[in-house]
Amino acid sequence: MGGMGEDGGRYFMNQMIDVLTYMQSKGVVHRDLKLENILVDDGLNLKIADFGFATYKKIDKLKSYRGTMTYMAPEIKEGKVYNGK
Repeated sequence: MGGMGEDGGRYFMNQMIDVLTYMQSKGVVHRDLKLENILVDDGLNLKIADFGFATYKKIDKLKSYRGTMTYMAPEIKEGKVYNGK
């Protein structure tokens, strides 16, 4: 498809913000959100995949080592308690 330009980028970013807002409203944290887990269907709608590390329990005091190492925040690598939001 080539480059998507700013309008295309805004289109997908708005969908991503909607998805993350919805998940947060339900108290769900994905914990492995990366490009490989963001899919696009035939209608150009984003789909979030791989909820294997997702959680909804005590998301404000997480400390487990989850996700893909190269995408992890420093506080997760250091084993610190972190807020999943």
